[in-house]
Parts: sequence; C-alpha cells; structure tokens
Amino acid sequence: MENKDFERKDIIGWGIDANPLDVPSYPMKLRNENDNKGMTWERPSQQLAQVEILTSNERPTITAVFGTPNPPSGLSGKIRRYAFKFSESSYGHWLPLLLADRVNMIEGVVDDFKRGHFPNIFSELGGKSELKHNPKGFARKVLVGLAITAAIVMVCRRDNDDEDDEY
Repeated sequence: MENKDFERKDIIGWGIDANPLDVPSYPMKLRNENDNKGMTWERPSQQLAQVEILTSNERPTITAVFGTPNPPSGLSGKIRRYAFKFSESSYGHWLPLLLADRVNMIEGVVDDFKRGHFPNIFSELGGKSELKHNPKGFARKVLVGLAITAAIVMVCRRDNDDEDDEY
C-alpha cells in the first residue's frame, strides 16, 4: 500500500489539531477564544540532520526537532530501511522493525566481542533482580533451561553415536 499520490486533506482526521480552537475532548463543552491561550506557538526552526534519519512515507518532512539516534547500519539498518517503505498502519512496517531490533542486539554483542568486552548477560537480563524478587520463577527458568540443554546434548550425542555405528 505504497501510494504517495494522494491528498492528505482527504484522509479522515488528518490535521485534526490544525485549528487550536477545535481541540477534541470529552465531555464536549462550549469553547471560546480564551480556552486555548498558550496552546499556539511558533514552529521551531528546522534541526539539521547530522545522521541518516528514517522517515515515514506518510509524512513528507521530518519534524522540526528530533532525537539523533545511531544511524541505521549493517543488516539491521537494511531491514529498517526496508520497513520504512511501508505504511505505518501495516505489518510490513512494524514486523521488520521488531526483527531489526533483535538483529541489532546481536550485532551489538558481536561488536562487544570484537572489542574484547564480554557482556554480563545474567546481570543485563535482570538475573539478580529476578533471583531476589521471584526466586520460584528463577528456579523454574533455570530448570527449563537445563532440561532444554540436556535434551539438545542428548540428541547431538545420539546423532554422533549413529554416525559412528555406520562406519
């Protein structure tokens, strides 16, 4: 659904905040010009982009002021660029962004290893807090993890034993 040849004024609800006297609220009340004093302001000057900023295909420009995140890079950056080709109302936008976050986490761990820094996964995933505030849940997670690891080891050993028997 990538159609940029439409008029934004034709979209129901687009620009709903354009008129400061027309602020939606519940319950409705009669409004006068004094209700919205202080709600109008001059648009700030446009902030210059120092890095690549991914923008929605539904908004023609970037906002006047924005955060300066790390620019998209690597495989996660390619996935993010792909996601921004789709409308923000589609799964084609949000699911790739979720995937890109996971890929970026793995890229970060790989970068840590390259620099000689080995992350403390237990602490970074909240292990100390889990142990302190939810010891039963922590024990269950450890037991499930050990059971899965044992199952994987048994399957791998059985496959190796089968290969040894063939020769």
